[in-house]
Parts: sequence; structure tokens; C-alpha cells
Amino acid sequence: QVQLVESGGGLVQAGGSLRLSCAASGRIFKIAAMGWYRQAPGKQRQLVATITFGGSTNYADSVKGRFTISRDNAKNTMFLQMNNLKPEDTAAYSCNADVTNYSGGRNNYWGQGTQVTVSS
Repeated sequence: QVQLVESGGGLVQAGGSLRLSCAASGRIFKIAAMGWYRQAPGKQRQLVATITFGGSTNYADSVKGRFTISRDNAKNTMFLQMNNLKPEDTAAYSCNADVTNYSGGRNNYWGQGTQVTVSS
């Protein structure tokens, strides 16, 4: 079994910054793609950013130039540096990981989410 635990959310004023972390633990041989997603009340979950094992990244247009995704493969941890936050960034942020275990099995996992609230 694999667990993903997010941290770093909170309340911040517009223009401020937050750094989210996602720590993966359990029976992990390798984590391929990892990603951050967010869901605001009454809206569908949307992709924020993804990163491959090799470090290739992809961002939603709405966060390009403001958010930076990164990861530490040795520690099975992923980060999201969020700068110049806007009220429309308010949402529950969840991490996602594509995990291969020691038996060669591959599964997709979600964290429980961390709330980010940006006040105007």
C-alpha cells in the first residue's frame, strides 16, 4: 500500500506565496509521473502541473510563470512553489502519483488534499 500526504496549504493574501509538499510512503519501487490537481467548490478537478521521473514538467496555462513543480526522487517527495497567488487559485490541492511496486505492479494514488485559500 502507498500513502500520499500533502502539506503546506493555508490562508494567504493575494500576491503572496505558498509551498506545497507531497510525501509518498509505502511499498514504492519507483514513482513515474507525479502531479498536482486542484478542485474549487462547485467546480471539476483540474490539472495544475505534472512532472515526470526525469523532471519534464507541464503546467496549466492559468499557473504558468507563477507556479513551479519539482520533485526529489530519492525522498519520493514532490513540491509546488506557488507565487503571486490570486483569489482564483483558491481550491483543495491534491497530489497524484503513478507508482510501481517491488512486484512490478503499477497503480495510481491520490493524497487527501490540502486547502489553499487566497484572500483579495
